[in-house]
Amino acid sequence: MNDFRKLSVWGKAHSLVVETYKITADFPKSELFGLTSQTRRAATSIPANIAEGCGSDGEADLARFLQIALGSASELEYHFLLARDLNLINDTSYDNLNIRTIEVKRILTSLIKKLRADS
Repeated sequence: MNDFRKLSVWGKAHSLVVETYKITADFPKSELFGLTSQTRRAATSIPANIAEGCGSDGEADLARFLQIALGSASELEYHFLLARDLNLINDTSYDNLNIRTIEVKRILTSLIKKLRADS
């Protein structure tokens, strides 16, 4: 069992969740059960799956959970794009969130490749 808190990607993903909650707090109330909920769910899924993978049995399971986290990060990337296109977030916020999401995806991809190469 690994301590997920020691993984830099978990810290970056957790920070992204916190920022996601802050930015979506300003979304219209009409989006509470739509884009707000979906965006928060996708964001939260990233560090949650990293944590679950660290508690799993072996590197193959960890890689599988990291792959799920990567899928959630891609979903989050799209939700931010949609929010920008709907004028729910400005270009500056979008650029910041997008860069951070892509960084998490890059790190996850590297970890997955390493784990699969080692098995």
